[in-house]
Amino acid sequence: MNAVVIAKSDLVISGLPVAREVFLLTDPSLEIEFFANDGEKLAPCFEVMKIQGSCRSILLAERVMLNLLQKLSGTATMTKQFLDAVSGTNAKVLDTRKTTPGLKTLEKYAVRCGGGLNHRISLADGILIKENHIAVAGGIGVAVASARLKSPNLLRIEVEVETLEQLADCLTIPEIDGALLDNMDEKNMKEAVEMRNSSGRKFFLEASGNLTLSRAKSVAQTGVDFISVGSLTHSAPAADLSLRIIAK
Repeated sequence: MNAVVIAKSDLVISGLPVAREVFLLTDPSLEIEFFANDGEKLAPCFEVMKIQGSCRSILLAERVMLNLLQKLSGTATMTKQFLDAVSGTNAKVLDTRKTTPGLKTLEKYAVRCGGGLNHRISLADGILIKENHIAVAGGIGVAVASARLKSPNLLRIEVEVETLEQLADCLTIPEIDGALLDNMDEKNMKEAVEMRNSSGRKFFLEASGNLTLSRAKSVAQTGVDFISVGSLTHSAPAADLSLRIIAK
């Protein structure tokens, strides 16, 4: 028996190797052929892959395979939409650590398929000092000094700031490599970029919080280096894909 997986809407495909593994774990005798590669933009009615073998095995694997393929393709598709929205600016699109338990690596892979970048895979990939860390430590400077003392020298330190006054403090501390502008409006983001530029420092700025697709362009135009979007992994709509049994 043959079956095909079909794209039912415009989407960026992601998760084909995962789909293959689901089928082969269900039945190693199944034969699978791909007609696309992860990261490709597909149109409706495009046949993504063909599966040949036991009808029982194909249908047994169908739901798990589609759940994963639709979720990952949904993330890749939304990521591409954000990249298109910020086209013409220098801003890069990042994911966040707001991932589904057990699916973090796959979701971050899907972001890359859509053209985005990974912020951090784990806490070990960079130091982000947030408001709770600052509160516990007793200030930005103390928190940064403690983090620098206990971390590898090449690991970057980023501080989450909610005000321009906090950003001004960060720009005076050499150990800080960048700042996350948390829930700032575009006016304050633009001023933050001007403050950074006038400081003469090599210091990156990341915008985060309420980063909707409709707002992405105006945020990117402020001159920030990165926009981080939690919805890429925690609430991207599933892509519309379907499995159909066909005649041999």
